[in-house]
Amino acid sequence: QLHAVNLNMPVGNPPPPIEQPQVVTIDVDFDGTIFWNGEIVPDKAALEARLIDAAARPVQPEVHLRPNKLAEYKDVAAVMAAAQRLGVTKLGLVGNEQFVR
Repeated sequence: QLHAVNLNMPVGNPPPPIEQPQVVTIDVDFDGTIFWNGEIVPDKAALEARLIDAAARPVQPEVHLRPNKLAEYKDVAAVMAAAQRLGVTKLGLVGNEQFVR
């Protein structure tokens, strides 16, 4: 035996699709070379110009910092400090598990 209940459910619009955040990847190689989305950054001024541009966007991209295991701390810290100083608010370290051992 089946039972049925008639319900008047509200009809609404589906929520807008969730926009995937834009991601910028900064790699710091073992020799201090910096890459922005796989492209070599020639100097500190070029890195800072790109960070300023990222910070000025209406929706800031996520900046993923990926240091090489052999990269010097000072090189990684310099990128982090520049990003913070220039207004980047979404910065994260990727690949921390490589430093466990």
